[in-house]
Amino acid sequence: MTPADILADIQHFGQENANPAIVEKYSKYFKEGYDAYGLSHGHVAGKVSEILSLPGMTQELALETSLLLVKSPKYELTVIAIQLVLGYKKSWTTTTFKTVEQWFSLGITNWAQTDYICGELMNLFFKSGLADINSLGSWRTAHNKFQRRAAVVALIKPMKLSTDFSPYYQFIEPMMHDPAREVHQGLGWFLRETWKKQPEPAEAFLLRFKDTAPRLIFQYATEKMSAEGKERFRKSKL
Repeated sequence: MTPADILADIQHFGQENANPAIVEKYSKYFKEGYDAYGLSHGHVAGKVSEILSLPGMTQELALETSLLLVKSPKYELTVIAIQLVLGYKKSWTTTTFKTVEQWFSLGITNWAQTDYICGELMNLFFKSGLADINSLGSWRTAHNKFQRRAAVVALIKPMKLSTDFSPYYQFIEPMMHDPAREVHQGLGWFLRETWKKQPEPAEAFLLRFKDTAPRLIFQYATEKMSAEGKERFRKSKL
């Protein structure tokens, strides 16, 4: 059994269980396009369990297979890659983190894949000590805009366990003029969450950029503020 064998089996499974109605249902959430089989959650979970139970299946084989899975344009194949890696979370090593890091240069192409990686994998990497904020430094300038988005979205759960947000603000500061909409959304989401925990430092940070940073960041960051609060962050008129 090789990674190529597992990939071919999953692709055959996807074709056999394709559901165009599910694809149509979720397509509206993906401006960049949604290439998927339309597998149900049950189909995906069942297939992952089957793969993890294969004779001779190991964490190393799962990681090698994940590199092939994320290259596929099919949405569910990346989901399966994530879940295969999660199946070995008790025995992760730095190699696991490095493998996930490679995914972005191979085929992570939408916000949902990115946020699933951040919410399910990156938080556990932080908790286990296999990654920290410094591990994501190079992600901020990555060619793939979704890796840049991940650089900030991956910090949301760890941030909530901290009392000092200043290292996080220092980390995201170079990203405040990123050109990609998806990164703007991630930054705004992160800043909204910091504002919920500590409003004053979040507002001070936002005020520094209100006349220069993309407005979408502020749209997300100020979403929970009162109408009066939002007024403070309107761009100054020339």
